[in-house]
Amino acid sequence: MNQNAREGQQALIRRLAWLLDSSIRIPGTQYKVGLDAVIGLIPWAGDVIGSALSLGIVGLAFNLGAPRSTLVRMGFNILVEMVVGAIPVVGDIFDAFWKANERNVRLLERSMSQPRARRKDFWFVSLIGLVLITVLGFTVYGTFQLTQWIIQSISQSNSW
Repeated sequence: MNQNAREGQQALIRRLAWLLDSSIRIPGTQYKVGLDAVIGLIPWAGDVIGSALSLGIVGLAFNLGAPRSTLVRMGFNILVEMVVGAIPVVGDIFDAFWKANERNVRLLERSMSQPRARRKDFWFVSLIGLVLITVLGFTVYGTFQLTQWIIQSISQSNSW
């Protein structure tokens, strides 16, 4: 990848992270949230969409040649955001403050002086993605089951 293409891809990653984590100023404050926090308000689907977009940043980092250690740390940041983000209300607030995508951009920028990833690392990155998607699936399923149980408990207590 030539230097102009690398710089273009780095700019795309920074722009996507900004859009997901800091593009919307909360009125009356200096604090900003992004589309990830807004999308996360949609039960279950919002977490899946936000995580998929975050995984896209990891994929772009792989294309830039980020080392495995950086890719793992990026995956961990997304994992934390996925698991905690799946908790209703608390998770949405956490997402607004954690800003996994901006954390990942900082990790990537620090690691760019390290050796580039090799094509065989594709399977390693794919494994990270598979683990994150699996954990997300279990998390979404768990919160769905918990929500159903709460609704059933409330409806049974109201019936007598």
